[in-house]
Amino acid sequence: MHKAGFVNIVGNPNVGKSTLMNQLVGERISIATFKAQTTRHRIMGIVNTPDMQIVFSDTPGVLKPNYKMQEMMLAFSESALQDADILLYVTDVVENPEKNLDFLEKVQKMKIPVLLLINKIDALGDKCSVMGDDGIQHPTLNTQQLLTAIVEKWHSLLPNAEILPISALNKFGTDMLLKRIYELLPESPAYFDKDQLTDKPARFFVSEIIREKILLYYDKEIPYSVEVRVESFKEAEKRIDIRAIIYVERESQKGIIIGHQGYALKKVGIESRKALEKFFGKKINLETFVKVDKDWRNNQRELSAFGYSPD
Repeated sequence: MHKAGFVNIVGNPNVGKSTLMNQLVGERISIATFKAQTTRHRIMGIVNTPDMQIVFSDTPGVLKPNYKMQEMMLAFSESALQDADILLYVTDVVENPEKNLDFLEKVQKMKIPVLLLINKIDALGDKCSVMGDDGIQHPTLNTQQLLTAIVEKWHSLLPNAEILPISALNKFGTDMLLKRIYELLPESPAYFDKDQLTDKPARFFVSEIIREKILLYYDKEIPYSVEVRVESFKEAEKRIDIRAIIYVERESQKGIIIGHQGYALKKVGIESRKALEKFFGKKINLETFVKVDKDWRNNQRELSAFGYSPD
């Protein structure tokens, strides 16, 4: 008997979906930072054993779109509701359960198994006490009481879901989750070759790694106004030569990305090259350039060129 299926990960921004995906796959497939709206695409990560294949999908956080790119991001998330064999709905211990009820109502109607994952339970201790005027932490609720209250609230919203508390960052509960996924997987032959790790090409991960460094090193709106396109990817036996273009929406953003005497862009290039060498296991020669593409986030043609077109 061989089992295989699509296990799609959905939820609101910044609840730890990408961290969970990377833990379950065992590889760093998705960008995982402290900033919201980090994931923009639907990214598959594939776990293979002799008798099983799990095709995980990480998706953008569910949000109310303010421009066309966010509309496409929401479309990626909603498409994950259509082809899932098992749905992982990820929340955390601080999120308002009634956020984005429209999307939650769609999850309520699903006939497939839904596993509701309450992530970041390691942070519950911080919520169970307050600092008094005497400078001492005083207990309010104990951790189990608070977790029980969170579980009961979510059970009222998704009564048919199985609820599992986890900490993706600390790998708490992830082994139990994998075991439960295996139990729920349908019998099926593999959908992909058994040596395949993801559905994305190498160029995609180059652009994602560069974008990750921009997310980490720039503030405010800059990371959200940036897209990266790999213009050239030439691979030899021991080296890869890459030319990448960083697109921004305004000239002022271009100046910020480049920085004084090019220092900021140089830092992004150095840190990206280190991460790329680790990712590919080869020497990387990386050239980065910055161009202005006004209003690319609202231009359907440009968005399609950047890969924002759900299949």
